Amino acid sequence: MTLQIPFDNSYARLPETFYARQAPQPVRAPRLIRLNTTLAEELGLDPDHLASEDGVAMLAGNHVPEGAAPLAQAYAGHQFGNFVPQLGDGRAILLGEVLDRQGRRRDIQLKGAGRTPFSRAGDGRAALGPVLREYIVSEAMHALGIPTTRALAAVTTGEDVWRNTRLPGAVLTRVAASHIRVGTFQYFAVRGDTDALRVLADHVITRHYPEAETGLDLLNAVIGAQARLIAQWMGVGFIHGVMNTDNMAVSGETIDFGPCAFMDGYHPDTVFSSIDHMGRYAYARQADMAVWNLAQLATCLLPLIDTDQERAIAFATAAIEGFGDVFRDAWLSVFRPKFGLARAEDDDASLIHGFLDLMAAQGTDFTNGFRAIAEGKPPFSNTPAGADWAMRWQTRLARESDRRHVQDGRMRAANPAYIPRNHRIEEAIAAAMEDDFKPFETLLDLLATPYADRPDRIDFRAPPRPEQVVRQTFCGT
Repeated sequence: MTLQIPFDNSYARLPETFYARQAPQPVRAPRLIRLNTTLAEELGLDPDHLASEDGVAMLAGNHVPEGAAPLAQAYAGHQFGNFVPQLGDGRAILLGEVLDRQGRRRDIQLKGAGRTPFSRAGDGRAALGPVLREYIVSEAMHALGIPTTRALAAVTTGEDVWRNTRLPGAVLTRVAASHIRVGTFQYFAVRGDTDALRVLADHVITRHYPEAETGLDLLNAVIGAQARLIAQWMGVGFIHGVMNTDNMAVSGETIDFGPCAFMDGYHPDTVFSSIDHMGRYAYARQADMAVWNLAQLATCLLPLIDTDQERAIAFATAAIEGFGDVFRDAWLSVFRPKFGLARAEDDDASLIHGFLDLMAAQGTDFTNGFRAIAEGKPPFSNTPAGADWAMRWQTRLARESDRRHVQDGRMRAANPAYIPRNHRIEEAIAAAMEDDFKPFETLLDLLATPYADRPDRIDFRAPPRPEQVVRQTFCGT
């Protein structure tokens, strides 16, 4: 049976300055690695058809299904603070959009699908390792309850790519609320194309923020979405690694899992990205960098905020300056449940920072340190400073009205036992290079329920041994 996908492609109906029409480039011998059947069903797609020969051909880019409108999106971006006026999808093809079973519009995109007009010197392809990394981490983020792009499928191509060495090629099918970025607005702003900015803003409002009525409403909505997202990253020790404006989705989803990582031992200055030499996107700087990116968005939106530039600047500046309060509230709403706290008290931030300072001083494993709290075994309580903190915490807990077992449940639901640890991801990738995908499947199975106790997988909670420590992660390109 011919594969049927009910596409409804709103982005492809925008002016052609927004994209380049581009079909995927076929590959030699596609083979399915993994199909996310749950996500397929959520999208209203038939998993059996997707896993068929026709379906795999589509997931590899060898077949464009009826109703698709393949294109590469145009955008600009600040990369580590340096502005590039034209970037765009250099190795990704947006096949089209579907309305899922809940009526939400979702993009279906092939990543690693070949060259586009935005590829510059790149080959438009993806290596197997980065595809598996994005599949693992994006699905783990979803299971952790954090807004994120999703992985629908991964296929090998039967072809090699060169990244300093020969590597097996692969294609990831990515699903997103949209792939519109801060850099998409920058693309038109730098060209002085106010009409296109207005069309783009209207599209984003209709698609993501229907309650917004003005450019200022849109800016505030994106500020709120990003504040909540970064706070959730912080709550699980996640470091994006490359928070350029072209990697910030205006939908508020986590996008582009290149040099990302979850911390093992906690320190606020932790950096993993091999290209972040100055620590621009360190763990503790992510909120600051979000403000920087949002200021670039605000600059783009000035013509849509007010016809008087001075008033527009004043309104936009006030909105950006409000990020701190929005983020602080979001951060506390993430961290309070990690300590069993349901109601707010003025000293909660001090209590939380006290725990983080103790973890940083001792290099305590971030995930295990918080899970120990949930299990009633606060770390470093055998030290004078740790004992003092534990007494403060118990005193604060005593003022909660919930019974202790309710607090325990709240803490377990806020402190995962399992995260996609760097060394485990590397183990899965190394095995896949030898055509063994069992570690990849095992890891995905475990990370699907990160808050559950799994006595049979207790070894996956262990931090890496010294020889297993991953100190650098790399961009997929």
